[in-house]
Amino acid sequence: MPVLELNVENIQPETVHKDFRLWLTSTPSPFFPVALLQNGYKMTVEPPRGIKANLLKAYMNQVPDFGDYFNSSESKVPNFKWLLFALCLFHGVVLERRKFGPLGFNIPYEFTDGDLRICISQLHMFLTEYNEVPLRMLTYTAGHINYGGRVTDDWDRRCLLCLLADYYTPAVLSERHYFDEQGAYHQQPATASLDDYTRYIRGLPLNDEPALFGLHSNANISYAVSETNYCIGTLRDLQPKEVSSEGGVSIEEMTDRAAKDILEVLPAVLDVPFISQNYPVSYKESLNTVLIQEAIRYNKLSNVIDSTLRDLLKALKGLVVMSEALESMVGSLIRQDVPSLWSARAYPSLKPLGAWVKDLCQRVQFMRAWSEEGIPRVFWISGFFFPQAFLTGALQNYARKHVIAIDTVAYAFEPLASPPAKKPEDGCCVRGLYLEGARWNVGDMALEESRAKELYTEMAIIYMKPEQGHKLASGLYECPTYKTLVRAGTLSTTGHSTNYVMTIELATHKPQAHWIKRGVALFCALDY
Repeated sequence: MPVLELNVENIQPETVHKDFRLWLTSTPSPFFPVALLQNGYKMTVEPPRGIKANLLKAYMNQVPDFGDYFNSSESKVPNFKWLLFALCLFHGVVLERRKFGPLGFNIPYEFTDGDLRICISQLHMFLTEYNEVPLRMLTYTAGHINYGGRVTDDWDRRCLLCLLADYYTPAVLSERHYFDEQGAYHQQPATASLDDYTRYIRGLPLNDEPALFGLHSNANISYAVSETNYCIGTLRDLQPKEVSSEGGVSIEEMTDRAAKDILEVLPAVLDVPFISQNYPVSYKESLNTVLIQEAIRYNKLSNVIDSTLRDLLKALKGLVVMSEALESMVGSLIRQDVPSLWSARAYPSLKPLGAWVKDLCQRVQFMRAWSEEGIPRVFWISGFFFPQAFLTGALQNYARKHVIAIDTVAYAFEPLASPPAKKPEDGCCVRGLYLEGARWNVGDMALEESRAKELYTEMAIIYMKPEQGHKLASGLYECPTYKTLVRAGTLSTTGHSTNYVMTIELATHKPQAHWIKRGVALFCALDY
């Protein structure tokens, strides 16, 4: 690279031909000379966007390597053509699902052309070696190894295998098979040549319907909202870092007002000695311990918020030094973000500052009501710092009451049409969950398709009933439950995910695969 830079510097415009140009192609490299980038025109190759572009890229770059076999007259060639088109379509679908964010996959995986290439060569190899089409083998190599090998989240693996099942299936081995309801994506005749395929692909629609990816039409709204937020966030980051005053009000005055407003509504700390006295550690009631632990956590957070805001007010008056942490806090308050000093000691949340403070007040009020009025009939699961401790505590109560091992006990789930009249003998009732990707039909007590433009809906109160040796019944969807809409989390020191809470079984009249592809999940809190 340094030699290249030197050579370019030594090119004298007076001594070279007027039409001389230096054309350089490179993969991204940190060692590429900055001077060359500054003095030249830059062009980048964007990855194709849309199913049509992905299919065209595959049939222009990868499929011609098998052109001789593709255009031969062997008896297995039609099956190869049909499975090849299904595979290329699957590749496009998993790539394009990423644009829908967590609704598509919890983690955006970088599936590459290499994954497709190895799958095509395996497809060719297995079809030539076996008399029957080895669909199980093809599904395993593609779903568990080539594509599945990149997938680190269990729920994403479940989704990937459900998607692959639509493409590696005996049904696709027919020229009358359609991949979508509109009939735009379908198999070609057995005699179709490579040119026929590329001609057909060029005629496909430019815009893809979410139904092709197994998603509801509302997914387009989620995608548009996230794109808009990303653009606005980028624009905000490009703004000058020296924050100027707005509307005649200085930054100091705005910060001072925001800090005082928060201090005004900040709830008083919970009385831990009173809670410890009224709810002592008990063998028969594990939820007492949960309440004490939650109260301590919320008090620590309230104290941090109170002390940092008071320090900030002093710093604005010049009474104490404005530290880097306090300066960062000023920027957060102006942008309506939760300061990092608070979020580091708080529960996971995507809410903006105003909604976050209101949510904190409601959480502390829920704990206060519990401590003053006794164990509630219905628990607000979103109000817990650590909901897994509460869920384990309720299981522990049942196991100790009936003298059975806790690891043999699991929850059965019963959504309720109305709030219960009294606290259940065993287990607990929870509220405060939200559904994404579907809605709960209270009349039918089953999952149903979302209404148009309704991205999130409130879930009914759920009675969690402990059962020994609980097994999944048919006609149920295993619905993952998360704390926030991000879905993806990391493994914490407690052995639990920082985001995933539990799996809740919900009744459904449709196959489980339908809701898996829809990305249906439950959440403790939304982002507003």
